[in-house]
Amino acid sequence: QVHLVESGGGLVQPGGSLRLSCAASGFTFDDYAVGWFRQAPGKEREGISCISKSDGGTYYSGSIKGRFTIARDNTKYTVYLQMNSLQPEDTAVYYCGAIPDEMGLPFSEKFYDYWGQGTQVTVSS
Repeated sequence: QVHLVESGGGLVQPGGSLRLSCAASGFTFDDYAVGWFRQAPGKEREGISCISKSDGGTYYSGSIKGRFTIARDNTKYTVYLQMNSLQPEDTAVYYCGAIPDEMGLPFSEKFYDYWGQGTQVTVSS
């Protein structure tokens, strides 16, 4: 059975950091790129970062570039999202998803096969 489980969310003050994890099981992790998405209250879900399955190529949306870093550990079937300099506008539910090949369209949700349930990130003083 396929599972993607996000963890590491929580409440953090502006300027703080969090590291999210996305742990995968039930499928061949090495065969998939993994993306991070987020959905803020009242807004559509947006893709923010993606990491390729093989060469470690990474993608970032403009809203988080320079503050967030994505990485993967194929030995642990896990992808990480290090989030620094968090701001209130980063408050959202964060989801990870697995896509067989990002094909230059890393944030196209329709190509994603698997999704996690999400983890809440709240940035507030």
